[in-house]
Amino acid sequence: MRGNDIPFATTRWNVVLAAAQPTAPNAAAALNELCQAYWKPLYAYLRRCGYSTHDAEDLTQAFLADLLSRDGLKGVGPHKGKFRSFLLVSLKNFLANEWARSHAQKRGGGQPLIALDAPAAEQGVQREPVDGLNPERIFDRRWAYTILEQVRARLRTEAAAAGKGERFNLLAGFLPGEPSELSQAAAAQRLAISEGAFKVEVHRLRQRFRELLRAEVAHTVSSPAEIDDELRYLIAVVSE
Repeated sequence: MRGNDIPFATTRWNVVLAAAQPTAPNAAAALNELCQAYWKPLYAYLRRCGYSTHDAEDLTQAFLADLLSRDGLKGVGPHKGKFRSFLLVSLKNFLANEWARSHAQKRGGGQPLIALDAPAAEQGVQREPVDGLNPERIFDRRWAYTILEQVRARLRTEAAAAGKGERFNLLAGFLPGEPSELSQAAAAQRLAISEGAFKVEVHRLRQRFRELLRAEVAHTVSSPAEIDDELRYLIAVVSE
């Protein structure tokens, strides 16, 4: 099944709902998927709010643990709107209502912490403009980049499975947001194919990129009708 053909009922909202049930057999896997997919925008928001790298990492860990330990996802469902908006509102509420208390008790009350690659997230934060963007906008930008990273990772996995990993590394430079140091003619020469054949491969890869991007965005909204608006918004924020 191709990425753009997934039934809407199987989008990441189901993962959220599974994670909302601590006794569910797949709750741990659901939490892991949530953390891996969405913690970087949360971290970036906290950094732009003025928290140090250490405190932003601590807060991100504590927030994600708190979200489940208090059954914070139980009221979440497709009717709640975009998952992006839900996470940001939940983080703001956590900062306002919970952090002062949890800070005094050591984050998470002794619960196992979620391993985060803070240096990698910090690199993304440092690429953002120093001035002109508020924490909410930074969150949305890092969210958009997170989605793009996931799409590129899926493309890379597909290429590797087809035995075309090295070929993908060359073609990937011609995907949106990935400027190549080579011209298409030079890249074609490296692959020992004509420039016309190379352009066909780039076109196919970009088409697959768009399919997977649409599928990934579908995981974060509550209905198919919201996909196009969310795509337009995310493209706009990364274009700033």
